[in-house]
Amino acid sequence: MHSSSPQPDFENVLGRAEGILARLEKLIPADSEETAWDHATAFHWRKLGARGIVSAVRYASSVRFDDLQCIDRQKAEIERNTRQFIDNRPANHALLWGPRGTGKSSLIKAVFNAFASKGLRLIEIGKQDLGDLPQIYNRIFNRPERFILYCDDLSFESNDSAFKSLKIAIDGSMSSVPDNALIYATSNRRHLMPEYLDENLSAHNVAGEIHQTEGVEEKIALSERFGLWLAFHPFQQEEYLKIVFYWLARFGTVDTEHERVRQEALRWALLRGSRSGRAGYQFARDWAGRCGLERND
Repeated sequence: MHSSSPQPDFENVLGRAEGILARLEKLIPADSEETAWDHATAFHWRKLGARGIVSAVRYASSVRFDDLQCIDRQKAEIERNTRQFIDNRPANHALLWGPRGTGKSSLIKAVFNAFASKGLRLIEIGKQDLGDLPQIYNRIFNRPERFILYCDDLSFESNDSAFKSLKIAIDGSMSSVPDNALIYATSNRRHLMPEYLDENLSAHNVAGEIHQTEGVEEKIALSERFGLWLAFHPFQQEEYLKIVFYWLARFGTVDTEHERVRQEALRWALLRGSRSGRAGYQFARDWAGRCGLERND
């Protein structure tokens, strides 16, 4: 009969592991903010253990305002808001919402590129790291640059902790957003969370006024913290084709078979179930590439 060795105490093992991690974390070099700010204009916020770091984007998107077709109103609004911000005038956080592929993310990248030479900087933050916004505020509040804090493709489910983190970080805590920072976010949903029919049915009447339920109020509360709302809508057929031919011209494809290109572009959109700007761009890349191969052959 063999004697069993004593099992290690789980809490002691966990405590030792946490101690080792804490010591290792001290060996990780702190983020070199001066070097980062001086050598790049676009950044990612990344978690390294319990510490967040600002890392430079090596190859930033080069999209320009002129590349974005059929969204002139949205371009004008965000350009004006960003110009106010760059000029140290009051400006609003912006929420860009609408269907996929309609230019929301590209517009934020384009406005950043338009003003980067005037001191605008961009820090991209993942949804999972929204709770770190106060840390980012501390990193940038005394910097001379102006910062866009960019959150892409936001959507939340019920009881999502990131939802409350963003709501508090924008306007709800004692530590406010620094004067040199704005939050620009994109979402497929106007109120950032799913909306259900029974929530509207449960609204009640008080002295002739309609009062929404607390659940609906909670969902609206976050989107209302963005002072600038920009809505994006699906493109009409001719708008989609305009995008296609713009990109074909950018790729240097000579338009010798206009009607054939038109029909192929519409077939491309039909197969994907979308006449989005992204679909138009992807078709133009495919068509220009095939035309190049045919010329070589």
